[in-house]
Amino acid sequence: MRSRSIAAYAAGALRREFPPAVTKAALTALVDFVGVAVGAVDEAPVRAVRRVAEDWKASGNARIFLGPCTTPALAALVNATMAHAMDYDDAHQMGAGHISCPCWAAAIAVANQLGSSEQETLAAFITGFEVMARLGGGGPPGVGRSLHRRGFHPTSIFGRVGAAVVASVLMRLDEQQIEYAVGAAATTAGGLIGSFGTHAKPFHGGKAAMDGIMAAQLAANGFESATQLLELERGLLDAIIQDRVVEVPPLDFAARWEILRNGFKPYASCRATHASIQAARKLAPQLAGKKIIRVAAKVHPNAMVAAGKLNPRTPLECKFSISFCIALGLRGYRLVATDFTETAFNDSSVKELLPLIELEVVQNQPQYEAHMDVDLEGGVRLHADTDIVLGHADNPMNEEDFRGKFAGLVEPVLGTAKTAALYALLNDFLRAGNFSKVMSLLEQDTRGKT
Repeated sequence: MRSRSIAAYAAGALRREFPPAVTKAALTALVDFVGVAVGAVDEAPVRAVRRVAEDWKASGNARIFLGPCTTPALAALVNATMAHAMDYDDAHQMGAGHISCPCWAAAIAVANQLGSSEQETLAAFITGFEVMARLGGGGPPGVGRSLHRRGFHPTSIFGRVGAAVVASVLMRLDEQQIEYAVGAAATTAGGLIGSFGTHAKPFHGGKAAMDGIMAAQLAANGFESATQLLELERGLLDAIIQDRVVEVPPLDFAARWEILRNGFKPYASCRATHASIQAARKLAPQLAGKKIIRVAAKVHPNAMVAAGKLNPRTPLECKFSISFCIALGLRGYRLVATDFTETAFNDSSVKELLPLIELEVVQNQPQYEAHMDVDLEGGVRLHADTDIVLGHADNPMNEEDFRGKFAGLVEPVLGTAKTAALYALLNDFLRAGNFSKVMSLLEQDTRGKT
């Protein structure tokens, strides 16, 4: 029974020893999660979700980042929505989605409520990550990519289960209760690719975190659910992959650490655009003052599934338009968070390239690869390849990359001194007392208030 295997794995989380590389990977994910969340405090979907959560006036000890305290479920709803609002958060390279978004949001909110230690919080996150990564992984023929092709968002489908596991660990549920929590989370699964480019996509991550916590709380209070929903027959996968054309990875918890295959984003757009962006940015320095007459890009199949908005209507939709992202890259944009604005959206030098971009989907081309030709007036052709995109586990971002990304997101919100302090605390999160210091730096937003 898959649910029983997950429950047994989760029940042993607080006794498990983690290799140093796994701990480091989890802390890197924490730094990235907090950075992208804080940087999104003023994003439109965040404002709406925050207002709704605060209007409920629910009491609790879990802090909404840069806001009041509330119940863990509501805090996780807002914080996970924040983390996914710019589509700048990490993504599992085997297709399970944006795992830190629901799992770190659930871990921080529940631990905040219960007063859990730093070590317990980290153990819960890693455990939820490993479960979610296996349920939605498998690469192109696996579960996550198969969900994409059928119109479902794996972050939303399996984020609920990941968050339920995280909450169950911190609440110290027994194996039977964890099975019920997983079942309750699985039956709420949903989230459509058609929402990409709207406020609903980051809400997928927020609602997954919220529903996962609620599922664990229900199980702790005697709620019983179906425990066969993660089985390979007559369960969740049969319901949403009805032709069964999918390779389901085994729940091989002893075989590897999936968190070591996590991927991070140097660009604030759908991960499916990144390899093409990197190739375009390589060519940008050679294009100044030259007339482009054709751009031919060879892209992986998922690019057109997740980022196929060829005529984006808003800056947010541009994040899910591989054509627009290529055009931005060719025009020298860095494609960080501040580049997806009305200014860039209305840049005529970018828009004039869109009709010139030809996309060729190459079956079996990995998502981490891209190949691009740019033809110039006068018969000159320029070429660039992305062999392994930056941020992939085999081409990781370095410390300077992470520090720069974090500072660029957080300094406009917290200022230079608090940003540096927060970065240091997150990297040293396992030191006793640092969790409370982190949360103190993320107290109520006082910008513009006297």
